Amino acid sequence: MPTEAGHRLYVKGRHLSYQRSRHATNAKTSLIKIEGVDSTESANFYLGKKIAYVSRGQKEIRGTKIRVIWGKVTRPHGNSGVVRAKFDHPLPSRSFGASVRIMLYPSSI
Repeated sequence: MPTEAGHRLYVKGRHLSYQRSRHATNAKTSLIKIEGVDSTESANFYLGKKIAYVSRGQKEIRGTKIRVIWGKVTRPHGNSGVVRAKFDHPLPSRSFGASVRIMLYPSSI
């Protein structure tokens, strides 16, 4: 029987923004802040992990209104535990600040 804290297969995160420079944005790469991760060393654990952005659509497709855009953590970004991620389709800009799920697989342990 899993404990109350140990039954989830994902860690929560937030979609901060796209990767950008002073003038240009790169929508192909998103910046994700993972809950409880505050350093590059702890962010390295999540490299290669799958990310799911779950949203709700207007109409039902194949019996559900829930949509998922899948991505993957590619590398750390800076020193504060933010990571870069690439998604199958770039995340919509309305998802800035929205919740994403960082799956704990594939595992490298």
